[in-house]
Parts: sequence; C-alpha cells; structure tokens
Amino acid sequence: MRGIAAPARICSLLGQPALPLLSAEGDINIGAVFGIHRNALFKVHSFTSRPEKTPCISFNPREFQFAQTLIFALEEINNSSDLLPGLSLGYQVYDSCSYAPLAIHSALALMNSPGPEDSLGNPSSCSRSPAVLGIVGESSSTSTIGISSLVGPFNIPVISHFATCACLSNRKKFPSFFRTIPSDYYQSRALAKLVKHFGWNWVGVVNSNNDYGNNGMATFMEAAWLEGVCVEYQESIHRTDPREKLLEVVKVIRRATARVVVLFLTLGELIPLMNEMALEGDPGLQWVGSESWITARLLADNKAYGFLRGAVGFAIRNARLDGLGGFLDKVHPSQAPDNTLLREFWETVFQCSFEGGSSTLCTGTESLAKLKNQYTDVSELRISSKVYTAVYAIAHALHNLLTDLKNYTDSGKRPVYTPQQVSKVKTGEDIWFDDNGDVVACYDLVNWQQEEDGTLQFHAVGLYDSSMPPEQRITFNKGKLVWAGGQAEAPASVCSESCPTGTRKAVQKGKPVCCYDCVPCAEGEISNITDSNGCYRCDLEYWSNEKRDLCVLKPVEFLSYEEMMGIVLVFFSLLGSGVTTLVAVVFSIHKDTPIVRANNSELSFLLLFSLTLCFLCSLTFIGRPSEWSCTLRHTAFGITFVLCISCVLGKTIVVLMAFRATLPASNIMKWFGPPQQRLSVLAFTLIQVLICVLWLTVSPPFPYKNMKTYKEKVILECDVGSAIGFWAVLGYIGLLAVLCFVLAFLARKLPDNFNEAKFITFSMLIFCAVWITFIPAYVSSPGKFTVAVEIFAILASSFGLLFCIFAPKCFIILLRPEQNTKKHMMGKTSNDTQY
Repeated sequence: MRGIAAPARICSLLGQPALPLLSAEGDINIGAVFGIHRNALFKVHSFTSRPEKTPCISFNPREFQFAQTLIFALEEINNSSDLLPGLSLGYQVYDSCSYAPLAIHSALALMNSPGPEDSLGNPSSCSRSPAVLGIVGESSSTSTIGISSLVGPFNIPVISHFATCACLSNRKKFPSFFRTIPSDYYQSRALAKLVKHFGWNWVGVVNSNNDYGNNGMATFMEAAWLEGVCVEYQESIHRTDPREKLLEVVKVIRRATARVVVLFLTLGELIPLMNEMALEGDPGLQWVGSESWITARLLADNKAYGFLRGAVGFAIRNARLDGLGGFLDKVHPSQAPDNTLLREFWETVFQCSFEGGSSTLCTGTESLAKLKNQYTDVSELRISSKVYTAVYAIAHALHNLLTDLKNYTDSGKRPVYTPQQVSKVKTGEDIWFDDNGDVVACYDLVNWQQEEDGTLQFHAVGLYDSSMPPEQRITFNKGKLVWAGGQAEAPASVCSESCPTGTRKAVQKGKPVCCYDCVPCAEGEISNITDSNGCYRCDLEYWSNEKRDLCVLKPVEFLSYEEMMGIVLVFFSLLGSGVTTLVAVVFSIHKDTPIVRANNSELSFLLLFSLTLCFLCSLTFIGRPSEWSCTLRHTAFGITFVLCISCVLGKTIVVLMAFRATLPASNIMKWFGPPQQRLSVLAFTLIQVLICVLWLTVSPPFPYKNMKTYKEKVILECDVGSAIGFWAVLGYIGLLAVLCFVLAFLARKLPDNFNEAKFITFSMLIFCAVWITFIPAYVSSPGKFTVAVEIFAILASSFGLLFCIFAPKCFIILLRPEQNTKKHMMGKTSNDTQY
C-alpha cells in the first residue's frame, strides 16, 4: 500500500526508538503512551537528526497509576470468560515524558513492532503489520494531536483518557480518534454557564499556551459572550515561560477589578503560577477551574495553596474500581527485576535507593499499602476510570469484530473494526461514542471546602449533563457551597452594579458591554427586570409609574362635576338660568305695563326662554362624554343660541319698523306684525335645525380618547365628527349675530326715551367679542380647558344678552315704576332722565 511508505521514511529519519517501559506479550497487543516523567528537555537539531535526550526527570505518580490501571483492566479481561474468550491481550506502555515529539516517536514504535535486534532505520521493520491494534493515550491534548495525526491514515484507533481539546473532534483530521473523557467543547460552555449562574459578568481568565488551553479558552470566550459575561483580561502561560512572565501575570491578576478568575490550565502551568501567587499572600479571589486541576490532590494537600479554598469547577465524574487499590499495592520491583521503571518508582515513593550510598537503602520490604500519595489514592479515580474504560472499549470492539468474523458469510460485506459502542463497564458507565468519537459530557461540580482538621476536600455540589435540555443541564444538590476565604455567600464580580427596574443599561464608551451606566427610563417607558438592555414603551392607553417599572392605565381627564372648575361653571350656569327665570317672573307680573308690552312682549318671553336653555345647555358640556351627551351638547347649543339670536334680531327689526311706521303714509308694520315676527324666528331656527340634522346624519359628534395632547393622560372629549358641520353651526350663529349687531347699530339713535336698539347693540357687541376671542382660545386650549372655554363663551354671551337687554327694563319696573308709562316711553317729558 502506498500509505505504508510514509512511516517507513519517518522511521529511517528518527532512528532507534525507546523501548517500552512496561510490556507483556499477548495474542493481541494494545499500546499505550503516558507521561510517566515530567520536564523532559529535548534538543532537535534538524528533522533528519536524532533527538538528543537528557534524562526524563520528576517521576509522575499519577501517570504511573494510569499505566497500572491499564494493566489491571487487561488482566481482568484476560481472566474473563465472557470477553474475548480464548484470547489474551498484551500491552506495550511507552513514556512520552510529557513531550509531544517523544509521544510521536513512541507511536511510531507501536506502529512498527521492532524487536530488540531491529532498528527503525531498517525499512523492512516499518513495513510490517502494526504491533498493536489500538493505542491508549496520551494525557496531553498536544501529544494526542501528534499521535492521532500520525496513526489516523492507517485506521489504528487512538483512545485518549484525558485529551479534552475540542479540536480532536474533527473527523477529517483525526479519523480514528476516540476518547472516554468529554470534550472541552462542553466543559467550556459549562464553565460559561456556571459563571453566569452565579451572577459573575466580569472575570479574568488565564489559560495554558497550548492546544488544550488555547482551544478551550477560545470556546469559553465565545460561550461567555453569548451568556453576557465579559472578560477583563486574558493571559496565556506555558510551563517553559521565564519567571518574569509569571510575575507579570500575577501582577495583572492582583491589580484587576475582576474578583473571579477562570483558570483553564494544566498542572504544569498552574503550579508555577500558584507558587508565585503564594509569595504575596492570599489575593482574596474566587477561582474557577477546569477538569485538569480542580481535583488535583497535589494542590489541595499543599498548605501554601490554602487560598484556593472555595474554588469551584467541573471535574470528570468520580468512579469506583473494586480491586484496583489492592492491585496497585501489589506492584513491586521483584515482579520484573530488570525493569528500571519499577525500581525508579519504588525509590521515588519511598525516598530510598537500591544502590545505597547517601540515600536510605531500599530493602524491598516497604509496603505501598501504608503510603498515602497520588499513586495509592483510589478515592479520586476520575481519570484512571477513563483509562479503564478505554481498555474495555478496545476489548469490546475486538470481541464484536471476532464475533462478526465467525458469522461471516459470502455476502461480501466485511465487518469493520471500530470501538463505536461499548457495553456497560465496571464503573457503571454505559459508553457510547458519537460520530466524532466523543462521549456524552457529564461532570461533577466540585467545590473545595476546608474540613475541621484544616485539610481541603473536594465536595461534589452539583452536576452538569449535556444530554439534558440547555436550561436543565446544571443542577445543584443539597450540599452547601463555600466560597473564597470560606465565605458563605458568593462574591460579587461585576464591572458595574446591577441596574434596578426602571432603568436601562447604557454601555460606557470604549468599554465592554458589561461596563455600563444605569439610565432611568424616559416617561412612558418601563423596564420591569434588572439589568434591562432597553426600556419598553407602554401601550397607548398606559403610562409608566413613578418608578418606571410598571405600565399603569393613564388617568382619564374630563371636565367633571366634582372638580372646582366644574363646580364654578355649574354654579354660574344655574345662577344664569335662575336669574333669567326670575326676570321672566317679573315680566309676567308686570306684563300689562308699557315697558313690557313695548317691542313685542312675546319675543321678550321667548328670548328669556331661549336664554334659560342657553344657560342650561352648558351643563351638557360637563361630565364624562358619551354618545348622547356629545350629540346633545353641540346641537342644543347651536339651536338654542340661534333661537336666542333670532328673538333679538326680531326685536331689532321691530324697533326699526316701528319708527319707520311713524312716517306719513307708511303701512310697513302690517308687513312685520306679530305673525311675521314669530314666522321669522321660526324660519331662522329651522335653518339651524336643518344644519344640525345634516351634521348628525353625515358625521355626528362622538366620544374620543385624545392621547396626543398629553402623553401621560387620556383626555376624554367629544370629537365634533364633521368639522364642517361644527363650524357651519358656529358660522350661522355668528352671521345672525353680526346681522343683528348691524341693524341695532343703525337704530341706536332713533328718538325714544327707551330705545331698546342701543342695549341690543351693546349686547351684540359683547356677544361678538366673546365668540371672536373664543375661536383662538378654543383652538389653543388643551384638554378639558377646551370645554371650559366653550362653556365660558356660552355663559358670558348669555349673561351679556340677559343684562344688556333686560337689566334696564327690570330697573325701571322695580326701582323706577313712575317711568313705566307710555308718556315717558314716548319721550314727551323733556326733564325725564333718558335710558
């Protein structure tokens, strides 16, 4: 196959690889790569040269536990009669020293099955079948990316127990990659939701400057933005950074205003950072951690890191592996006397040496069961259980493949080896890989709490399950959370304090959206939730209350009988009608006297009747407008005033005709006698009645809620309907009034001691003045004052007619009865006072 040539070339370039540190032959072999050592330093001069390696230092007990868990799982499978019966599984475990190039180097060795006498420089060794049918590892995302990129084209499954980078879900780049730990795609979003849940919208973030940290933080930043969380600063560090870089990051963290810090770091980056942070004492910050360190016993047991108490974060769910503790305790160098790794392990955990010298001599009788360290601790098997599951994933896939091969027929459809589905394993998990090789994300929410003895313990206080609906993915149990500094209440970490109801957020110029000012809502707008991004306008009939957090019905305003202005107008209306009635009574008592009989007493009584109606019709303008009141007020006003003006016009014409009748050979009065006067009044009034009928037929007045004049209240008023009809009614009244004024003015100097034309002139002058000023006042007056202006015009003009026409007559009737004679009326006595 053409694809085999690539690893052959790489083999020849890299030369002799390291041999596996732990191995056992089986019918089928499984490979594994773990970073059993830390801090390996390599110098690679060129791609064609062999790496120069300094010794791997700083033994990693946790990674060694991973390796032993893999062996434990394989021995379980080999002893099982249900899984792969009749076959034994072997293993080859390589040490990458937590260094990606060496991890890739180890993967090449696993692919090409070199024996002790072979060299990777020999092309024949690179063309064989792979030494293993699956690879477990690596813990680091960066190393796993290198391994998966290398073995992917050859369809060798790589199942990682701890590589969480979301980038590994890309099936085009990593076609044979699987993992038993959830992708950071879910963890990053879970952390963003967690931060949002506790009301922290102003945080700082520090991530590892590698594939794990950069990809995880990029996803977190995206999710945080969607959740409305702002990041004050983002710092990236790598374990190889100089101390100056770490000090700079510590300074940024301590000087920032964000009181919550999200640490998306591996232990390799976190420990140096915490060492520098501890030198300056407790910073009083709330720490939020990723799964890589939130359950690291190495950190919790270090008293220098006591300021981490109260930290929260998501961790892989814990699991129990019955029998693993005893298996780990039985590991002993005597099991493989020639294995240098077991000897190094023993010397490291017991701080002794098999060579003696200056160190304590290792006797081999030391007991692992009496030790308490990362290796022997089986209370936190969150990651080790994923190694166990990875081994079973490969074993189940092989078992299914062999079963299918046994049942193979000539259908031409050959079974494919893929660890897509895994049955329920000892940990209680039912593993299912999706199309991207990922498992369902399920995390424990862990809180660091200080016990009575002063130790820090990990308490599971909640759960995140990606299989649930988004709003139900984070749940909390009844356990109590402890926060930074041992506080019982969650600390606040916001750029700006929460905006109360009745205000909206206004982003501060040049700052993130979480930094804002609280601006009160404008009139007519509300916000009924805290931290509202905007205010919402109330519906037309509603208005905001004083707190601007509730829309209430606008008060409805109209001229009512209960308010002072309405009471005053009612008083004058009733006063006017009462005075008019009183004048009518006086005239009725003295109806046979010359001053009453003069100028047609019938028109006088009709005029008094119409004036009474004018005063009373103003009452229809007061009170809540309704359909009948709106119709009545304008038509009653128009008809009664025309009746009134018609009577005054009739009286004016009578005065003119009477004096013209005194001329020789004049018989004009027979053409304008009482019947003609009644007919003229009726005719003038009927015209107004016709105008009103047309108005009411075409577009009658109706009650109307005026919401334009005032924003904060509703003016309930009568809309005139047809403006033409309304102004036609007023115009007709004005036309009669002007005609009456002109005729009265012409008759003002006719000889008579009591010339009524003069008083009619004054009354019409007042009437016209009132209604001329009424027009601009009516148009410009707002709300209920429009109605008040109209009532005032009605009352003023009515009082003007009443007093100007009838006050002089009543004065003579009641106070100067001696002048109430026909002789005096005709002006025969020159010494009499003229009125």
